[in-house]
Amino acid sequence: MELKASAGAVLSVYDVDVRVDNDGSLRFDYEGALCSLDAVTLAPGLDVLTLTCVLAWDRPLKPQLHKRVAERNATLQFGSIVVVTREKLADVVLRYTFPAVGLNDGALGTMLLLVLSGAGKARQGLLVPA
Repeated sequence: MELKASAGAVLSVYDVDVRVDNDGSLRFDYEGALCSLDAVTLAPGLDVLTLTCVLAWDRPLKPQLHKRVAERNATLQFGSIVVVTREKLADVVLRYTFPAVGLNDGALGTMLLLVLSGAGKARQGLLVPA
């Protein structure tokens, strides 16, 4: 999809090493977060970019982790952070989806960097013992 290719090209300008995954989504690391970006058409003329960043993984599932995630959600401007539980461990994931049709490269780059900057800040402190 043209929108996904544009997003990948814009990220590359900012020295983000973007790779195409087997499913066609774009994969990259940003400030230690593992990220995936894909484009989806929800309706004719409504194409969105969906960004998912794994901020921390295999964290002990304790109340302190939920508290840290809630604190980060309160200050996050774009997206939301969720705790994905797996028995006694959890992954912390930021998700953000936004309409991107009509954005020029400058606007698209600004939007992506704002979201990724939030992911980088949110990741801080999640890797300490919970």
